Amino acid sequence: MMVHHELHKEGSGTKLNWLRAAVLGANDGVVSVAAIVVGVAGASNSAGFILTAGVAGLTAGALSMAVGEYVSVSTQRDTEMALLEKERLELLNEPEAELDELAVIYEVKGLSKATARTVAEELTAHDAFAAHVEAELHIDPNDLTNPWHAAFASAAAFLAGAVIPLIAIALPPASLRIPVTFAAVLVALIITGTLSAHAGGANKMTATIRVVAGGILAMAITYGIGKMFGVIGL
Repeated sequence: MMVHHELHKEGSGTKLNWLRAAVLGANDGVVSVAAIVVGVAGASNSAGFILTAGVAGLTAGALSMAVGEYVSVSTQRDTEMALLEKERLELLNEPEAELDELAVIYEVKGLSKATARTVAEELTAHDAFAAHVEAELHIDPNDLTNPWHAAFASAAAFLAGAVIPLIAIALPPASLRIPVTFAAVLVALIITGTLSAHAGGANKMTATIRVVAGGILAMAITYGIGKMFGVIGL
Protein backbone atom coordinates (compact mmCIF):
# COMPACT_ATOMS: atom_id res chain seq x y z
CA MET A 1 0.00 0.00 0.00
CA MET A 2 1.34 3.43 -0.93
CA VAL A 3 0.67 6.09 1.68
CA HIS A 4 1.71 9.68 1.03
CA HIS A 5 3.56 11.52 3.75
CA GLU A 6 2.21 14.95 2.94
CA LEU A 7 1.57 17.87 5.24
CA HIS A 8 -1.27 16.93 7.57
CA LYS A 9 -1.09 19.62 10.19
CA GLU A 10 -3.64 19.41 12.95
CA GLY A 11 -5.62 22.60 12.94
CA SER A 12 -4.19 23.97 9.69
CA GLY A 13 -7.73 25.02 8.78
CA THR A 14 -8.82 26.05 12.25
CA LYS A 15 -10.26 29.51 12.33
CA LEU A 16 -9.03 32.22 14.63
CA ASN A 17 -10.66 32.42 18.02
CA TRP A 18 -12.19 35.83 17.40
CA LEU A 19 -13.04 36.54 21.02
CA ARG A 20 -9.53 35.75 22.18
CA ALA A 21 -7.97 37.75 19.35
CA ALA A 22 -10.19 40.74 20.11
CA VAL A 23 -9.36 40.65 23.81
CA LEU A 24 -5.63 40.37 23.15
CA GLY A 25 -5.83 43.21 20.62
CA ALA A 26 -7.64 45.40 23.14
CA ASN A 27 -5.07 44.51 25.79
CA ASP A 28 -2.26 45.55 23.44
CA GLY A 29 -4.03 48.84 22.84
CA VAL A 30 -4.45 49.51 26.55
CA VAL A 31 -0.84 48.76 27.46
CA SER A 32 0.83 50.36 24.44
CA VAL A 33 -0.97 53.70 24.58
CA ALA A 34 -0.95 53.80 28.39
CA ALA A 35 2.82 53.34 28.41
CA ILE A 36 3.24 56.12 25.83
CA VAL A 37 1.03 58.74 27.49
CA VAL A 38 2.32 57.99 30.98
CA GLY A 39 5.88 58.25 29.75
CA VAL A 40 5.24 61.60 28.10
CA ALA A 41 3.30 62.80 31.15
CA GLY A 42 6.30 61.95 33.28
CA ALA A 43 8.43 64.28 31.19
CA SER A 44 5.96 67.10 30.49
CA ASN A 45 2.78 68.62 31.87
CA SER A 46 1.72 69.78 28.41
CA ALA A 47 -1.68 68.29 27.58
CA GLY A 48 -0.96 68.92 23.91
CA PHE A 49 2.25 66.89 23.96
CA ILE A 50 0.59 64.06 25.86
CA LEU A 51 -2.45 63.86 23.57
CA THR A 52 -0.34 64.14 20.44
CA ALA A 53 1.84 61.24 21.57
CA GLY A 54 -1.22 59.23 22.59
CA VAL A 55 -3.05 59.75 19.31
CA ALA A 56 0.12 58.97 17.35
CA GLY A 57 0.61 55.77 19.34
CA LEU A 58 -3.04 54.81 18.92
CA THR A 59 -2.92 55.36 15.15
CA ALA A 60 0.42 53.66 14.63
CA GLY A 61 -0.54 50.72 16.81
CA ALA A 62 -3.89 50.15 15.10
CA LEU A 63 -2.30 50.31 11.64
CA SER A 64 0.51 48.00 12.73
CA MET A 65 -1.95 45.48 14.14
CA ALA A 66 -4.06 45.60 10.98
CA VAL A 67 -1.11 45.16 8.64
CA GLY A 68 0.40 42.39 10.74
CA GLU A 69 -2.87 40.49 10.94
CA TYR A 70 -3.52 40.95 7.22
CA VAL A 71 -0.10 39.57 6.32
CA SER A 72 -0.38 36.70 8.79
CA VAL A 73 -3.86 35.61 7.71
CA SER A 74 -3.04 36.09 4.02
CA THR A 75 -0.05 33.77 4.43
CA GLN A 76 -2.24 31.23 6.22
CA ARG A 77 -4.88 31.48 3.50
CA ASP A 78 -2.29 31.10 0.72
CA THR A 79 -0.92 28.00 2.44
CA GLU A 80 -4.40 26.51 2.80
CA MET A 81 -5.24 27.20 -0.85
CA ALA A 82 -1.97 25.61 -1.96
CA LEU A 83 -2.73 22.52 0.11
CA LEU A 84 -6.25 22.33 -1.33
CA GLU A 85 -4.93 22.58 -4.88
CA LYS A 86 -2.35 19.88 -4.17
CA GLU A 87 -5.09 17.63 -2.85
CA ARG A 88 -7.18 18.20 -5.99
CA LEU A 89 -4.28 17.20 -8.20
CA GLU A 90 -3.51 14.09 -6.16
CA LEU A 91 -7.13 12.99 -6.28
CA LEU A 92 -7.11 13.50 -10.04
CA ASN A 93 -3.81 11.75 -10.70
CA GLU A 94 -3.67 9.10 -7.95
CA PRO A 95 -7.22 8.29 -6.83
CA GLU A 96 -6.42 4.79 -5.59
CA ALA A 97 -3.45 5.93 -3.53
CA GLU A 98 -5.58 8.68 -2.03
CA LEU A 99 -8.32 6.20 -1.17
CA ASP A 100 -5.77 4.00 0.57
CA GLU A 101 -4.49 7.00 2.48
CA LEU A 102 -7.97 7.98 3.62
CA ALA A 103 -8.64 4.44 4.82
CA VAL A 104 -5.41 4.45 6.82
CA ILE A 105 -6.39 7.73 8.48
CA TYR A 106 -9.66 6.25 9.75
CA GLU A 107 -7.90 3.05 10.74
CA VAL A 108 -5.45 5.06 12.85
CA LYS A 109 -8.42 6.78 14.50
CA GLY A 110 -9.58 3.42 15.80
CA LEU A 111 -11.75 1.79 13.14
CA SER A 112 -11.10 -1.75 12.04
CA LYS A 113 -9.33 -2.12 8.72
CA ALA A 114 -12.48 -3.33 6.98
CA THR A 115 -14.68 -0.61 8.46
CA ALA A 116 -12.11 2.09 7.72
CA ARG A 117 -11.98 0.94 4.10
CA THR A 118 -15.77 0.98 3.83
CA VAL A 119 -15.99 4.47 5.35
CA ALA A 120 -13.28 5.76 3.02
CA GLU A 121 -15.00 4.29 -0.04
CA GLU A 122 -18.42 5.67 0.89
CA LEU A 123 -17.09 9.14 1.67
CA THR A 124 -15.06 9.16 -1.53
CA ALA A 125 -18.11 8.16 -3.55
CA HIS A 126 -20.12 10.97 -1.95
CA ASP A 127 -17.52 13.77 -2.22
CA ALA A 128 -13.90 12.71 -2.49
CA PHE A 129 -12.42 16.19 -2.22
CA ALA A 130 -14.45 17.18 0.86
CA ALA A 131 -13.65 13.87 2.55
CA HIS A 132 -9.91 14.23 2.03
CA VAL A 133 -9.51 17.87 2.99
CA GLU A 134 -11.53 17.34 6.16
CA ALA A 135 -9.72 14.19 7.25
CA GLU A 136 -6.21 15.06 6.06
CA LEU A 137 -5.94 18.84 6.12
CA HIS A 138 -8.71 19.87 8.53
CA ILE A 139 -9.66 22.70 6.19
CA ASP A 140 -13.14 23.83 5.19
CA PRO A 141 -12.63 25.16 1.64
CA ASN A 142 -15.88 27.12 1.88
CA ASP A 143 -14.90 28.93 5.06
CA LEU A 144 -11.33 30.19 4.68
CA THR A 145 -10.38 33.10 6.90
CA ASN A 146 -10.72 36.48 5.20
CA PRO A 147 -7.53 38.57 5.78
CA TRP A 148 -9.45 41.86 5.43
CA HIS A 149 -11.90 40.84 8.12
CA ALA A 150 -9.02 39.85 10.37
CA ALA A 151 -7.20 43.14 9.73
CA PHE A 152 -10.23 45.31 10.50
CA ALA A 153 -11.10 43.27 13.59
CA SER A 154 -7.56 43.54 14.91
CA ALA A 155 -7.39 47.30 14.33
CA ALA A 156 -10.82 47.82 15.93
CA ALA A 157 -9.85 45.79 18.99
CA PHE A 158 -6.63 47.77 19.43
CA LEU A 159 -8.50 51.07 19.11
CA ALA A 160 -11.11 49.97 21.65
CA GLY A 161 -8.40 49.33 24.19
CA ALA A 162 -6.26 52.35 23.31
CA VAL A 163 -8.98 54.94 23.88
CA ILE A 164 -9.19 54.01 27.57
CA PRO A 165 -5.79 55.40 28.65
CA LEU A 166 -6.14 58.25 26.17
CA ILE A 167 -9.39 59.42 27.77
CA ALA A 168 -8.06 58.75 31.28
CA ILE A 169 -5.01 60.96 30.73
CA ALA A 170 -6.91 63.72 28.91
CA LEU A 171 -9.84 64.45 31.22
CA PRO A 172 -8.42 64.90 34.76
CA PRO A 173 -6.43 67.93 35.92
CA ALA A 174 -2.64 67.70 35.65
CA SER A 175 -2.18 66.60 39.27
CA LEU A 176 -4.49 63.60 38.81
CA ARG A 177 -3.52 62.45 35.31
CA ILE A 178 -1.11 59.72 36.36
CA PRO A 179 -3.14 58.14 39.22
CA VAL A 180 -6.38 58.26 37.19
CA THR A 181 -4.67 56.67 34.20
CA PHE A 182 -3.10 53.95 36.34
CA ALA A 183 -6.51 53.22 37.92
CA ALA A 184 -8.34 53.14 34.57
CA VAL A 185 -5.70 50.89 33.03
CA LEU A 186 -5.76 48.61 36.07
CA VAL A 187 -9.51 48.09 35.67
CA ALA A 188 -9.19 47.58 31.91
CA LEU A 189 -6.40 45.03 32.34
CA ILE A 190 -8.39 43.09 34.94
CA ILE A 191 -11.27 42.88 32.47
CA THR A 192 -9.09 41.88 29.49
CA GLY A 193 -7.12 39.42 31.59
CA THR A 194 -10.30 37.73 32.80
CA LEU A 195 -11.80 37.61 29.31
CA SER A 196 -8.62 36.26 27.72
CA ALA A 197 -8.42 33.52 30.33
CA HIS A 198 -12.07 32.66 29.74
CA ALA A 199 -11.56 32.56 25.98
CA GLY A 200 -8.47 30.38 26.28
CA GLY A 201 -9.76 28.16 29.08
CA ALA A 202 -6.90 29.21 31.40
CA ASN A 203 -6.90 29.96 35.10
CA LYS A 204 -8.53 33.39 35.45
CA MET A 205 -6.60 34.51 38.52
CA THR A 206 -3.20 33.56 37.10
CA ALA A 207 -3.91 35.11 33.70
CA THR A 208 -5.28 38.32 35.20
CA ILE A 209 -2.33 38.77 37.54
CA ARG A 210 0.07 38.23 34.65
CA VAL A 211 -1.70 40.74 32.42
CA VAL A 212 -2.03 43.36 35.16
CA ALA A 213 1.56 42.97 36.32
CA GLY A 214 2.87 43.31 32.77
CA GLY A 215 0.81 46.40 32.06
CA ILE A 216 1.65 48.15 35.32
CA LEU A 217 5.34 47.32 34.89
CA ALA A 218 5.32 48.78 31.37
CA MET A 219 3.73 52.02 32.61
CA ALA A 220 6.06 52.26 35.59
CA ILE A 221 9.12 51.89 33.38
CA THR A 222 8.00 54.43 30.79
CA TYR A 223 6.93 56.86 33.51
CA GLY A 224 10.34 56.53 35.12
CA ILE A 225 12.06 57.14 31.78
CA GLY A 226 9.83 60.16 31.17
CA LYS A 227 10.62 61.61 34.59
CA MET A 228 14.34 61.09 34.03
CA PHE A 229 14.34 62.84 30.65
CA GLY A 230 12.09 65.57 32.01
CA VAL A 231 14.49 66.27 34.88
CA ILE A 232 17.56 66.48 32.67
CA GLY A 233 15.66 68.67 30.22
CA LEU A 234 16.03 66.61 27.04
